[in-house]
Amino acid sequence: MSTTFQLDTSTSRATPTPKPRKRLTVPRIRDRKKDGQTKEPLVMLTAYTARQAQLLDAHCDILLVGDSLGQVVYGLDSTLPVTVDMMIAHGAAVVRGSYHSLVVVDMPFGSYERSKEQAFDTASQIMAETGCAAVKLEGGEAMAETISFLTNRGIPVMAHVGLTPQAVNVLGGYAARGRSQEEHDKIIGDGMAVQNAGAFSVVAEGVLEPIAIALTKSLEIPVIGIGASAQCDGQVLVTEDMLGMFERVPRFVKRYEDIASVIDKTVAQYAEEVRERSFPTADQTYQPKS
Repeated sequence: MSTTFQLDTSTSRATPTPKPRKRLTVPRIRDRKKDGQTKEPLVMLTAYTARQAQLLDAHCDILLVGDSLGQVVYGLDSTLPVTVDMMIAHGAAVVRGSYHSLVVVDMPFGSYERSKEQAFDTASQIMAETGCAAVKLEGGEAMAETISFLTNRGIPVMAHVGLTPQAVNVLGGYAARGRSQEEHDKIIGDGMAVQNAGAFSVVAEGVLEPIAIALTKSLEIPVIGIGASAQCDGQVLVTEDMLGMFERVPRFVKRYEDIASVIDKTVAQYAEEVRERSFPTADQTYQPKS
């Protein structure tokens, strides 16, 4: 038995509740791929708040506290300004709001690239202060030594190859990767490098589908696609994109709902009732006892 925090939907407060932890673990996620095959693809979505995590938790294997929160939550132009403190605050909230999913937290730009020692300091702080099970970092062969350093010291690492948003200035934008033979070879080589360094899984983002399939077949660890292929070992999307919270979404996103329109309609109704003084009614106010 261990104490976890569960969100009480009747009060909207997180309260400590003694329950046995039954979270998916890093070894269980890694072992979903056997002999190069994954029978049941891994389901992964981003989460940034406790309530969002609670709603997603029952349906996902992995919740990613992505540095995409810079754009989704804070309205930044890119992920580059995101700080470690921001990731820790949101990571801790997602851990509190979930019970089943493996929680992975992104390491933000500038917090791990300088040296493997810097990466360890950042990763250990994130894990200690959030309670997450793993961290994610961008980069392939160039980050292999760092991944090995972290995993040998008890920090599970999810890698990220292909289109790496933190390197947007070097890449020159968010275009799909792998259109040249050089890029093709690099993506496959990066995948092999992070696997050999000890990463338990790897995200392949924005790569041509044949490359995504080849990478998935060549690696023994799960390959989680985003803008890649249905043949990957799992899929990840930014939750707000797939729910339709934004007018514009990347080509690789399927909008499963138009939540933005639902919110707009609901708030419009609220505003109308406030202005015509039809809200609140007796049902929403406190009356003197008779």
